[in-house]
Amino acid sequence: MSEIIFDAAVTLNGYLADENQSLQWLFEVPGAHEPDPDLLPRNVGVHVEGASTYLWLLEHERFIENPHKWQDYYPGITTYVFTSRELPIPEGADVRLVNGPVAGVLPQIRGAAGEKNIWVLGGGELLGQFLDIDAIDTLALTIAPAALAGGAPLLPRNIGSDRLELAEARPAGPFARLVYRVRRAS
Repeated sequence: MSEIIFDAAVTLNGYLADENQSLQWLFEVPGAHEPDPDLLPRNVGVHVEGASTYLWLLEHERFIENPHKWQDYYPGITTYVFTSRELPIPEGADVRLVNGPVAGVLPQIRGAAGEKNIWVLGGGELLGQFLDIDAIDTLALTIAPAALAGGAPLLPRNIGSDRLELAEARPAGPFARLVYRVRRAS
């Protein structure tokens, strides 16, 4: 059975992106351009992300102008983007724009993943919706040696320690890696 994994880099003080929805802060950390392949989720069939994450990646990697790069980065991976607007899609990319609560789209996402894992990339509100319906199995964070004064928080929800079981804590270059198994809400 597939797992749903939230895996993202965050600042020391818990931000995914800065006030402009940029992830550039992350790429200023030495070693961030070449992440340790052991940090990335395995056997992924579907990516799930919010519009801000998707748009930043499109612009940063110039996927619209270079659609072949999409296939290099995400071969055979379907991407679901939660958005309320029409967004550009790189030619040949399997990107599905969806709207509404996660609960209504989750059966479709699971169907597209089949036996492969689902990687939720961001953002925090999206993670919150998955947690609200007990649909996250693993919460993996790569904590960067950086802090932001504000921006997009990792999780704009309360989640008690009774729901998180530490599975791994280790250094990863200049980063700290924390992996938690998520228990179902009682």
